[in-house]
Amino acid sequence: MIEKKKTVSRKLLHAGGWQVIKRVAKSIPYVGTVLAIGLVGHDIKKKGLGKGILNSGIDAIPFVGLAKNAVEFFTGDFIPDKQNGQPGKGK
Repeated sequence: MIEKKKTVSRKLLHAGGWQVIKRVAKSIPYVGTVLAIGLVGHDIKKKGLGKGILNSGIDAIPFVGLAKNAVEFFTGDFIPDKQNGQPGKGK
């Protein structure tokens, strides 16, 4: 009798766990978009206004941003950072 309760509770835990995993998996694209929007200021500071907005815009597109960042992990930035020695900019 005790063994049946363990199996039933284990089945409930297993089914509930899958529901949580499904919900988290569905929210991942939105979390990435929010993160990209939150980092717009940092991108603008590193790359300049136009390139920073372009980079953040690409990152904010759910699956396109994921693919871009996966490729950039191995190859480096598609959109390079601005130069340190630009006129009018202190080091």
